[in-house]
Amino acid sequence: MKVAVITFPGSNCDYDLYKAIQMVDGEASFVWHRDRGLRGYDAVMLPGGFSYGDYLRPGAIARMSPVMEEVMDFAAKGGPVLGICNGFQILCEAGLLPGALMPNRSLKFQSKDVFVRVERADTLFTADYDAGAVLRIPIAHHDGNFEADQETLRRLEDDGRVVFRYVDRSGEPTDESNPNGSWHNIAGIVNDGGNVLGMMPHPERAMEPILGSTDGRGLFTSILRSLTPA
Repeated sequence: MKVAVITFPGSNCDYDLYKAIQMVDGEASFVWHRDRGLRGYDAVMLPGGFSYGDYLRPGAIARMSPVMEEVMDFAAKGGPVLGICNGFQILCEAGLLPGALMPNRSLKFQSKDVFVRVERADTLFTADYDAGAVLRIPIAHHDGNFEADQETLRRLEDDGRVVFRYVDRSGEPTDESNPNGSWHNIAGIVNDGGNVLGMMPHPERAMEPILGSTDGRGLFTSILRSLTPA
């Protein structure tokens, strides 16, 4: 699996993502936001951070970087695209995913471990999980409050495009377990084609026991398995 890790000015989780890919025996390369050409890559990943200092709003300027034309073309051809935290914000700004990530309801930066439930185990991002599994994964964001109009929310739910949902330790989506106020406790969604995933929690920071959780590994092994011929 050869993965392009897109790096923007202000990205700060790109190396974490790079190492996570290597830990599941994938091959990662950094691609600068001004570069073009994603030929030869099997997957594209947009890391967390504060691209362009979150000026205007998170992801708004990064969305206009030259590389995003290539990312959008890659996604349109069915290539796997993963956006984590700021990467999720960029994907929404680019129109690859619906909705928007608004300021947390606390209006404060949230950095802690949360629990998320795997809503679907039949996507290329979640095939190595069990549906209903509760994962412990860290978050680190100020603008993680997923919002969309009611029709969009209905379609996301009806079409099974909510992949991760904030829950408590027992797997229940309570208000107390929602760290940012996201509607329907949404932590991650996919596009219509199922090949673009945006999520606010950081699976690349849940890869080793020393970090407190290995629950993020399944996401990367799932992608690797989906790209490996049977």
